[in-house]
Amino acid sequence: MSDPTGPKTGAPAPAPTDGSEPMIAERAITEWWSTAVSEIHPGEIRLRGYPVEELIGRVTFAEQIWLMLRGDLPTPVQGRLLEAALVAAVDHGPQAPSIAAARMAATCGVGLNSAVATGAGLLGDVHGGAGQQCMEVLRRVVDGEEAPAIVAEYRAHRAYIPGFGHRFHPRDPRRDPLLCLVRAAADAGEVPGDALRAGLELEAALADGRDRPVPMNIDGATAIIYAELGFPAQLGRGLFVLSRSVGILAHAWEETEGGARIKGPIPRPLLAGYHGTPERHLERDVAWSTSSTVRPNTSP
Repeated sequence: MSDPTGPKTGAPAPAPTDGSEPMIAERAITEWWSTAVSEIHPGEIRLRGYPVEELIGRVTFAEQIWLMLRGDLPTPVQGRLLEAALVAAVDHGPQAPSIAAARMAATCGVGLNSAVATGAGLLGDVHGGAGQQCMEVLRRVVDGEEAPAIVAEYRAHRAYIPGFGHRFHPRDPRRDPLLCLVRAAADAGEVPGDALRAGLELEAALADGRDRPVPMNIDGATAIIYAELGFPAQLGRGLFVLSRSVGILAHAWEETEGGARIKGPIPRPLLAGYHGTPERHLERDVAWSTSSTVRPNTSP
């Protein structure tokens, strides 16, 4: 009697009896992209085990993000903290390179999807990666390193500590409301509070001996939230990209609706400065001159 479950994963396919090449076992193919995230069958969609029809209208988008990444639904406080971080980082205007690039791309006829991809593709280590880097620094403090020693290490290398200071805001307006939410959650026992403590210790160490403090920025505040919620540092960057992609989409769409074509980084009447070699001329004979005129052929 044949096995109704079919061949086991990795088991060799039965040898054909007609001399043809052996077939690959079905399960060896279906297991190639085996996933715990979603299960799809005709008429059925389950996300982390939940039928999608039970999620629609019952969970927020932030809760759905948590479910997809973590495998279960967050507590109400966890969901609110995640949503707050996502809302806070959604946009920072066209002066952000990712936003500007998306707007320029939208005027070049590449389509909305490519314009968004252009902007999101600029979110790298320097522009967009500070949150992940800050989470790694926070982990060092949580694990027992002294904040002043870490600050001294960065200063010795003339490097910025990720997540602190801002090139535009003397004090980032997103810092206080985010940290207040984390403080309330820590006081209620909903999150450990270790990353919050580490971030405040780093902020105090940066301010020590300075006339002007170096307050935490959006990358530092969201890094604290993501660390308190237990996300790995790499996912901290992924969540920032997810959040900022909403702003990128909004700006790309606004530029698309405006109808401008080939909009460059500076207004058209202006030209980029030049600091290269002054005008010079090629010292050899040329086959044409500026006084030459190309006349139409009038021969019959």
